[in-house]
Amino acid sequence: MNTFWMCMMCGWVYDPAAGDPDGGIAPGTAFEDVPKDWKCPSCGAAKTDFELVEI
Repeated sequence: MNTFWMCMMCGWVYDPAAGDPDGGIAPGTAFEDVPKDWKCPSCGAAKTDFELVEI
């Protein structure tokens, strides 16, 4: 199984390898290192709306 950080509002999955370049997060950035004020690029949810899930 793989673990991912998923937005519980819309289901968007944060991929550390890809980061979020449009949101200022460089590829290779661990979710733990993403700034607290970062928002989901899909729905605008807060970082606190993400949960670690196993797929």
